[in-house]
Amino acid sequence: MVAPHRVQSGGMHGLSSLGTVHLTLAKDALLVLAGLGAGIFNGVAGGGTLISFPVLLALGFPALSANVTSTVGIWPGYLGGVAGFHVEIGDQRARIRSLAPVAIVGAVGGATLLLLTSPEDFARLAPWLVLGAAVLFAVQPLLVRLLSHVAEDHPTRRLLLFGGTLAASVYGGYFGAGMGVVLLAVLGLALPDTLLRTSGMRTILSVLVNGVAAIVFMIHFSLPAGVLRLVVVAIAVATALRLLVG
Repeated sequence: MVAPHRVQSGGMHGLSSLGTVHLTLAKDALLVLAGLGAGIFNGVAGGGTLISFPVLLALGFPALSANVTSTVGIWPGYLGGVAGFHVEIGDQRARIRSLAPVAIVGAVGGATLLLLTSPEDFARLAPWLVLGAAVLFAVQPLLVRLLSHVAEDHPTRRLLLFGGTLAASVYGGYFGAGMGVVLLAVLGLALPDTLLRTSGMRTILSVLVNGVAAIVFMIHFSLPAGVLRLVVVAIAVATALRLLVG
């Protein structure tokens, strides 16, 4: 997990001042444990940022800084999840190719929106975003039952799949905490499939969304805003084309 003492931006105003956190040996140890726990949680069920984000807040990181730090630091944990679900992911390549561009576009949009958000506004929004993710996950079984009679190729399910994936990816790019939970809820509604296969799809989409958002944040701190936009667009287009052509 990334644990910077000070984080500053170089272009857009949203991350212009994220504050300073003085770390001690005890805080460093807690960060290591939180990162380990979040990585394990991501590999098993997703939602590891619901561990790392609160710990960073408790250590004194401002909400916006904690969100960016957690997003960048948690990405390797998602890779472990992909390895764990390789069987479930292997025969869903067509779905991955169709959903990956949607996830990438959403992640870029969400991360860019975060860079334009002031720390004060983000701190006010964060509790409601976490609550919204929890409510969506809680009511998912009820919504699944309501859609149980709808065929897999029905336009309603396709709208839920692509529209829901886009919304979840924007959410994930903007606010990493609970992204896996939101994606699992969306996919559980849109795809009449087993939980294991849905979890595998959630994991690969989480890797894409979290990875793209992390790239946006890391580049932002070292490149001017104009160059950042060009690089992000180039990465997104190249990745989407690579996935589309197989």
